[in-house]
Amino acid sequence: MRAVVAAELAKIRTVRSTLATLAPALFVAIGLAWLLGFAWRPAKLPGDMREHFDPLFPAFYGLTLAQLPMVVFGVLAVGSEYGSGMIRASLLAVPRRGRFYAAKVLATAVPLAVVAVVCALGDLLASQAALGDAGVTLASPGAAGAVAGATLHLLLIGLFAVGIATMLRGSVRTLAVLLPLFFLGSQGLGNVPGIRVVTQYLPDQVGWVVMHLTQPGSADFGRDYGPWTGIGILAGWAAAAVLGGYLVLRRRDA
Repeated sequence: MRAVVAAELAKIRTVRSTLATLAPALFVAIGLAWLLGFAWRPAKLPGDMREHFDPLFPAFYGLTLAQLPMVVFGVLAVGSEYGSGMIRASLLAVPRRGRFYAAKVLATAVPLAVVAVVCALGDLLASQAALGDAGVTLASPGAAGAVAGATLHLLLIGLFAVGIATMLRGSVRTLAVLLPLFFLGSQGLGNVPGIRVVTQYLPDQVGWVVMHLTQPGSADFGRDYGPWTGIGILAGWAAAAVLGGYLVLRRRDA
């Protein structure tokens, strides 16, 4: 198993175009965190917004966009082998498909986890530095939990994409499904009160509470669940996608 994981890591490391898709996640996440932190200084906010000011909101709002490169990476880590036909050579080298798939999921999770940790911590540091005296630290109440939740959100979103790409057996068709869904979910349909009762359970929506982008029962983009319940829902989405990918890989020819 160790050799198979090492081989999958070598694939990711040597195909630079795949690994490079993670760079925009860092730039978008940390850059937006700093800009929003500077713009959300309490002195610049209207009176009603100042009363409900949450210093963690500008820290993680940029992740609604930064999660998209994580999705693209997860898709390309799997789908590129189908597009090039290298999946046949991979399965010839590792005929036990369960072992092959587990190694691919683990290998993809490693860079996803590293970037997720850097994004979450970088977001907090950049945004709070931009907030100045209104900023908080990692030791402040709720900050460490928000960072942990943001890290899990990005990692699970990437693994969800891995499972969907394996089920759809390609990069183009998977991105054609996921990117519009996530764009419409975070920036469009998720903000429509009439259908929010359903869209609040989509994978890109359930991490909002733990990242302090909304609150349970809030009139503005509120959710019907708490922060860690949301992360649990996302874990369920990711597990279902990964399991579905395994079932497709096991039952279909390369």
